[in-house]
Amino acid sequence: MNSIKALCAAVLIALLGGGLVALSRLSAQAPANAAPAATNPRAFLDTYCVTCHNQKLRTAGLMLDTVDLAKPAAHAEILEKVIGKLRAGSMPPPGMPRADAATYRVVASTIENEIDRAWAANPNPGRIGAVHRLNRSEYNNAIRDLFALDMDVKPLLPGDDTADGSFDNFADVLSISTAHLERYMSVARQVTRLATGLPPAQPSLERFEIPLHVMQDDRQSEDLPFGSRGGMAIRYNFPIDGEYLIKVRLQRQYQDYLKGMGWPQQLDIRLDGKLLKRFTVGGAGKGRPAASSYAGDGEPGFAGDPEWETYMQLTGDAGLEVRIPVQAGSRVVGVSFVRELWEPEGLPQPTQLGRVIANDQVYMGNANVGSVQIGGPYAAPGVEKQPAKDTASRRAIFVCQPPTAASEQRSCAATILSRMARLAYRRPATKADVDTLLEFFDKGRQDGGSFDTGIQFALERMLVDPDFLLRVVRDPAAKQAAYRLNDVELASRLSFFLWSSIPDDHLLALAERKELSSPQTLEKEVRRMLADPRATEALVNDFAAQWLNLRQVEDVVVDPVKYPNYDESLLQAFQRETEMFVGSTLREDRNVADLLNADYTFVNERLARHYGLPGVYGSRFRRVTLPNHEQRGGLLAQGALLVTTSYPDRTSPVLRGKWLLNNIFGLPIPPPPPGVNTTLETKPGTIPPTMRERLAQHRTQSTCNSCHSVIDPLGFSLENFDVIGGWRTIDESGKPVDASGTTASGVKIVGLSGLRAALLKEPEQFPRTVTEKLMAYALGRRLEYYDQPAVRKIVHDAAAKQYRWSSLIVGIVDSPGFLMRTSQPAVQAASN
Repeated sequence: MNSIKALCAAVLIALLGGGLVALSRLSAQAPANAAPAATNPRAFLDTYCVTCHNQKLRTAGLMLDTVDLAKPAAHAEILEKVIGKLRAGSMPPPGMPRADAATYRVVASTIENEIDRAWAANPNPGRIGAVHRLNRSEYNNAIRDLFALDMDVKPLLPGDDTADGSFDNFADVLSISTAHLERYMSVARQVTRLATGLPPAQPSLERFEIPLHVMQDDRQSEDLPFGSRGGMAIRYNFPIDGEYLIKVRLQRQYQDYLKGMGWPQQLDIRLDGKLLKRFTVGGAGKGRPAASSYAGDGEPGFAGDPEWETYMQLTGDAGLEVRIPVQAGSRVVGVSFVRELWEPEGLPQPTQLGRVIANDQVYMGNANVGSVQIGGPYAAPGVEKQPAKDTASRRAIFVCQPPTAASEQRSCAATILSRMARLAYRRPATKADVDTLLEFFDKGRQDGGSFDTGIQFALERMLVDPDFLLRVVRDPAAKQAAYRLNDVELASRLSFFLWSSIPDDHLLALAERKELSSPQTLEKEVRRMLADPRATEALVNDFAAQWLNLRQVEDVVVDPVKYPNYDESLLQAFQRETEMFVGSTLREDRNVADLLNADYTFVNERLARHYGLPGVYGSRFRRVTLPNHEQRGGLLAQGALLVTTSYPDRTSPVLRGKWLLNNIFGLPIPPPPPGVNTTLETKPGTIPPTMRERLAQHRTQSTCNSCHSVIDPLGFSLENFDVIGGWRTIDESGKPVDASGTTASGVKIVGLSGLRAALLKEPEQFPRTVTEKLMAYALGRRLEYYDQPAVRKIVHDAAAKQYRWSSLIVGIVDSPGFLMRTSQPAVQAASN
């Protein structure tokens, strides 16, 4: 008996006390020695749980014998943990008597219903911090919507922390440092001068680089012409009418020698698609060239003649520049080569990727663009630089034209500034707000300043105001446990949820008239905002990109020796595929389960070739139907997710299993204990065992087994995919792939299809995970146990509408957590 108790204690401490909810809410298969069903919750706990979780043993610090199930609200935090275990089928631990799957479902549902009934009578909406700083994305989007300015200011601001690796819009991690204050002032000046069209104090020079491992053999952008290859398209804001410099440098190898210069090629520079100038590069090297891949090595007998060396290092890309007049506004600068189709003579050679691409001068290959510089504005001789006259930003700002008399201009300035302050502060502008900005308007006009300089200075002051940078929620004077947000606060919460930006004029007007909180109006606004392209852009780039780890794709490192077909163009295609795929489900308002089970994806030629999909040509991404649903289909088979859960030289069932639990099953996994050896290296000179054999050896350590026995089997189900998401049947050790695994409840799964089927078996399983992730993002805080009744209600109500995105989003917006806030910490409110 003591040994059984010890086993029970050890396993449950690891699973529950360590924070690991073993696996999804999949139902358990009943073992052959199942005990008789006990569908009464009290009887169930007494039969299967209290043996270990009692006042005497206190296993995992949990005492279920003292829980009064007649008062579920008083024990909601403990009971939500129990529900998680029951839905996962992970307790009691293996070897102990267990009920059948139907009993697990009945007991979990009974406890849920009792907790939800108590919650409905007195919901606890929780509480976010009173001060919520705009993160970089929100700031960037607010600038875009305020000034109609298509400018990426995110690189100019300090990075945002994420909360436990989840979302960067959680209020409690968005601190403000002196670095933030300095950058806010600098960016405010830069942005407002650009928006108002004032000339820069001096010409600037910006450099745009193309990473070395991006292949430039095909058309690179929809903004570049058909029949082009390589290069880049840059959307650039020209601040004023003036003369600008566009300069191109070609790509070099690691010894700083130009690449692909053995034959003449044509390079175009364009502005808004119009050809400005065509250059011929390459083919002008004199004398004997260096041996292939030896350029710059200095080895005797391998170096080229002096004239050739000078050409390859200095003069080969000299003079690739134009200096032209450009009108102010957002324009596209395009640099690309004219594509020439040809086949080399002789034996076909493998495409040089990976490490080789940095070493070889690829003398008879394609030249590539290394960087593009844009400089200016430069005034023509004898001509003074003038402010921009007509741009989208000026039309958004200057809603009235100032009278000629300077004394009458203040009235027009007040009209402009009160309108801008209302949008920026996300509330009606007060007289004090406008008076403050008018003071700065007057200062901006001093010493010969114009009306435009006054407006610019006032707007600069507006962008550093706390009412712009911070979302502040104040408790009402009358003390109450929970209260509804007012309409203006609700407008901000809604717009930052769906657009990651400020409310537009229509939404703010509804809030000012106190009409937004009407349920019918609120749902109508949600659907209007979802139809706006800004919603898809924000939910893909800010929500899904963090939920699915898409922001990590560009940081991936792949071993080029083991994966010579890897290049950065493939990584970019991975990310674009998932962004377009998730975006399509949002725009078409699909069932969120289609994220797992869709029979289509988006590919270009590079990605289609990698996936083995025939008939796709060119760099343009297009929607294709997948021919083999057993190998491709849904998020779980997409390269972006597979490459970010691998190591550079091998797959990792651990990383993939952990990612599945955290992001698909919605079950948090704790980090490994301090001091635990997480490496799986083999001894040099030995035949490497399979990944399954390595992890089996790893699980022999007691500190590792408790978690890895749950994590690893899920990761094994994706072993048919290699490091970069290619389909395989032979693993790194040269043995056939074994993609079989089990869930914590004993359900066997084999490969992608088995994992997908297990996830879709319970219709509410995945929608619940999506709802939890999306609700945390919407609220700007972590979900707590008291949020689970709201999650269950949202998912339950969405079932009638096939779990479409809109049904989940409308449910979140209509939940107490979104509409209300406790005026004291949630734990205290729950105990009242």
